[in-house]
Amino acid sequence: MTPAPQIPQLELNDGHHLPVLGLGTYAVQGEDGVAALSQAIQDGYRLLDTAASYGNEREVGAAVAASGVPRDELLLTSKVRGQDQGYDAARRAAERTLRDLGVDRLDLYLIHWPLPRLDLYVETWRALVDLRDEGLVRSVGVSNFTAEHLDRLVAETGVVPAVNQIELHPYFTQAELRAVHAARAVVTESWSPLGRKSTVLTDPAVVEAAENHGVSPAQAVLRWHVQLGVVAIPKSANRDRWRANLDIFGFELSAEEMERLSSLEQVRLGGDPLTHEEF
Repeated sequence: MTPAPQIPQLELNDGHHLPVLGLGTYAVQGEDGVAALSQAIQDGYRLLDTAASYGNEREVGAAVAASGVPRDELLLTSKVRGQDQGYDAARRAAERTLRDLGVDRLDLYLIHWPLPRLDLYVETWRALVDLRDEGLVRSVGVSNFTAEHLDRLVAETGVVPAVNQIELHPYFTQAELRAVHAARAVVTESWSPLGRKSTVLTDPAVVEAAENHGVSPAQAVLRWHVQLGVVAIPKSANRDRWRANLDIFGFELSAEEMERLSSLEQVRLGGDPLTHEEF
């Protein structure tokens, strides 16, 4: 087994920690997916991100079991899908997720989308907090929440999410929301950190930064995330790419390179939390 790289960690507001780099598992399916994910764990990934709506929690659990890495060394994240919002439904969803993963606790449990039209995210949040207090979940957070959604959670429950997982990449830098997170001591976690289905990795600024350090454009972008102080969870089923993604701790972008990549703001690529519906 490949020795696990030393990945820096960020402290959460509940005293726990997350590595600054994890592995997204969206579209990891079947026996091939289990084998690939198990190998990625052996290669050094410790933070694994799945969701009920991905339909692959059983595969993720099988990969964890097959990897040979002790459960206590791994951090498993899953998310409550829209159809399971509401207090009782969220608790049942958590039990189903634990059963499908084959574990007795989740390390991080998130509300996947706020779905403001349903107006159930506050009572769903209460369920997650209770699951945490009962020891079934270590840390709780949200995904795709706006500053207003976060404010309402805190105002009505008094509990600040440990994490908000949001779309974040050089074409959508989320500077204002990251500032809100910093003020609340919420860790920002980035999905689509490489700007899927965009030209982020061929942007001249990204290519130039990569060439300056003798790394790939993907490595330069992931290093940008690390230096912003966020957790990035790129998805890859290709061993060469996921190993390269882990190899981003031996160089540092300059202040000028950071500023240039942070100035590429263009457009949101995914759903708008105010209107997007995921069930």
